[in-house]
Amino acid sequence: MTDTSSIEAFIDALPKVELHVHLVGSASVPTVLELARRHPGGPVPADERELRAFYEFRDFPHFAEVYESVSSLVRTPEDVGTLVLGTARDLAAQNVRYVELTVTPYTHQRAGMPMPAITEALDHAVREARARHGIRVAYIFDIPGEFGAEGARGTLDHALAHPPEALVGFGLGGIEQCRPPHRDAFRDAFRAARAAGLRSVPHAGEMTGPETIWEALDGLGAERIGHGTSCLDDPRLVAHLRETRIPLEVCPTSNLRTGQVASLAGHPLPRMLAEGLVVTLNSDDPPMFDTSLTGEYRVAAEVFGLGRAELAALARNAATASFLDEAGRRAVTAEIDALAGG
Repeated sequence: MTDTSSIEAFIDALPKVELHVHLVGSASVPTVLELARRHPGGPVPADERELRAFYEFRDFPHFAEVYESVSSLVRTPEDVGTLVLGTARDLAAQNVRYVELTVTPYTHQRAGMPMPAITEALDHAVREARARHGIRVAYIFDIPGEFGAEGARGTLDHALAHPPEALVGFGLGGIEQCRPPHRDAFRDAFRAARAAGLRSVPHAGEMTGPETIWEALDGLGAERIGHGTSCLDDPRLVAHLRETRIPLEVCPTSNLRTGQVASLAGHPLPRMLAEGLVVTLNSDDPPMFDTSLTGEYRVAAEVFGLGRAELAALARNAATASFLDEAGRRAVTAEIDALAGG
């Protein structure tokens, strides 16, 4: 029987669900180095020490620039499969049972990969992840917001014409300040994706105010919000989120590393919980931010002072907020309850 007498051991043993992690951003340092050596000549260093320095971000636009550079290394379906399986391996080692992995297929299309080839690689990786690592992988297709209507069309076309078997959601990321001129294009894309049965999970309120969250809710039909930390600036929005139980995918270390908060101690997550909001813990782009999903639970315990019951509640929130089938959600929740009860 697993010894969970310490909070660290409890966190390690806790069955987890990851809802907010990006395919390119989840690439481990060894994986990025492998890709940089496989495709030399770009801006991404092929030396480990230089790569870690490359991951020191001045602000969110600088992070977006670095992210795009790493994304440019993903040039073949083999590269896509390498990323998915590396993420699955890393998450399975943290007792993650299920992940909804955010993929930005438009960037891979721009690199010259045909949509069917991308989809084939994603489908194969799901099967391999389950067989090799015992983890279930689903996908969210994410519009890169900086590309506006063009990015929205490219992402939607892929989602409708060549969807991976495990595609469950439709998202919107990138620099939020770039969105307003493309509002109608994003709304149209989400309307079509939702009509096709995909769930709406845009980022909002990470680097802008509550108005971006309201647009995600009212304009994009959001069922979950990526980040959402600025919601606390609007009491009416807080009340709405509390009443509707719309989950917020919170990524504390990410917010620190991209300059959205000045310190982990000042992060709004404890206030969000105190307001009765549904919060999940997530890692976003873990190697880039020198974190992991387990690391985020450690932050919740060590910095925010959460105990076993509160940590288990966060894990339950993620299972409940996921798009797993009902039997899958029940199975993960039962595991969490068994550990917390023990």
